[in-house]
Amino acid sequence: MSSSVGNVGGENGSQTASLTRGTASCCPIVKLEPSLPLAGCQPAESAKLSDIPSEERSGKSSSAHDPIALFQTWFTEAIESGIAEPSAMTVATVDVHGSPDARMLLLKGVDKHGFVFYTNLESAKARALMHDPRVALCFYWAELGKQVRVRGRAEMVGDEEADKYFATRPRLSQISAWASKQSQPMRGYFELETQIAKSTFHFGFSEISRPPFWSGFRVVPERIEFWLQKPFRRHQRILYESVPGGWQKRWLYP
Repeated sequence: MSSSVGNVGGENGSQTASLTRGTASCCPIVKLEPSLPLAGCQPAESAKLSDIPSEERSGKSSSAHDPIALFQTWFTEAIESGIAEPSAMTVATVDVHGSPDARMLLLKGVDKHGFVFYTNLESAKARALMHDPRVALCFYWAELGKQVRVRGRAEMVGDEEADKYFATRPRLSQISAWASKQSQPMRGYFELETQIAKSTFHFGFSEISRPPFWSGFRVVPERIEFWLQKPFRRHQRILYESVPGGWQKRWLYP
């Protein structure tokens, strides 16, 4: 792993995402910021065949398209559809005993380098990733009939990148990051409230820096699979696999 990782309290809170739409040849980072829930949803029937490029559907294309750009297109659609948490994803890891584990987190950024989320570095998921960086992500937008599965390896983001993101978080979320001993036992909820009160008093009105035990992970993708719901279980699946110099794609039976 390169130097830098993780999040406390608020990472699974009510936040939606916003991003600047990019083209297939330009994949800008997706900026994820707190905002009000969007209204309205698209029914599953809106997942049309046209959502997958025609050359992909025909199977005649030998050159792989950019899966990150395709993810950004689908992600933008999820945001604009009004889904409450379009950035919600399952993050699956394997712990030191070889046992699998999974939890829901919010995606905080994505670009050509990978998918980013933040957490407390003393959390169960952070300890698992530092033991075994192999990780899987799953995005499922039921209202759109779409799913994206990602498999890759996690590496810690740099301190500068983590500091920059932490500075954008709501102040109360910053305080929670300092107060919560994520995944550690506590006597009751009152204990967390006590720690939050202590942290609030400690920082007063001063600027809150990022805790040394709080950072982010970037999942560098090795496989990205796109799934599009179709009638009678005739779903469309396209798998992109990382190869030297780009991506290789292939169709999979549903």
